[in-house]
Amino acid sequence: MAATTTTHARTPLDAERADLIDALAAVRGAMTATVAGVSDAQAGERPTVSALCLGGLIKHVTAVEEMWSRFMVEGASAMPFDLPAGVTWADIAVGTARELPRWMTEREDEFRMLPGETVAGVVKRYEEVAARTDEAIASVPDLSATHALPDVPWQEPGEVRSARRVIAHIIAETAQHAGHADILRETLDGRTGS
Repeated sequence: MAATTTTHARTPLDAERADLIDALAAVRGAMTATVAGVSDAQAGERPTVSALCLGGLIKHVTAVEEMWSRFMVEGASAMPFDLPAGVTWADIAVGTARELPRWMTEREDEFRMLPGETVAGVVKRYEEVAARTDEAIASVPDLSATHALPDVPWQEPGEVRSARRVIAHIIAETAQHAGHADILRETLDGRTGS
């Protein structure tokens, strides 16, 4: 039996969505350019007094973009900031929690290259998340539509974010960390991502 292929014509993007996707592509390109030509070991090095490394920064912007792009579609359920049984936000704040939430330990791992991780693998995952984000931007019905943020101490109660504001946040976060990555790369070998 012969395979059949169906192609769907994609609706052209409006100018705003195209501009947002182009802006994201530019900052993503600046981010990934910082690891061009670095070894897996170099991507895990921390050449400054901070705990940041090139690979960790890419992992972090990947996780942030993934969470926020899911938020555009799903709302607060995309941000599961659950606490372990018997642990309060006050316990977390003062450092007396007997157990840290899983999302907190996962966030720590975002900032470092773990054993077995490679630059190619980290960049590939980033590209996969970027493609899903671009699709979400193209398909979310209304960029002005809002979702309530999760009920967590660092957000004002009842605070909301529109898809447009989420996209602006992803762009800003990526641009900020691309600058950090430039400093790390320059410290490693005198080169920058630009």
